Amino acid sequence: MKVARVVGTLTATVHQASYDGLTLLVCAPVDGAGAVVGDTFVAVDHAQAGVGDTVLVNAEGGGARMVFGRKLTDPLAIQDVIVGIVDAMDEG
Repeated sequence: MKVARVVGTLTATVHQASYDGLTLLVCAPVDGAGAVVGDTFVAVDHAQAGVGDTVLVNAEGGGARMVFGRKLTDPLAIQDVIVGIVDAMDEG
């Protein structure tokens, strides 16, 4: 899992069928203080997030299969899935 901030949206008229009907969001990883710490990446939204939201991202294919109700042996071209919206972070 990683924490990121949604910085934009992505629209693709031609795409892999796994993305049909899904919302794609551009995310930037953040540290505990909310500062961007890496390169942006694209994640499938499963939590109704929007630009500016801090989100929790499941960053592995097996977890994505579980989120979308697929068997671990089913092919799925999704790696990063937004699974939650972060209300607050405490660097303790």
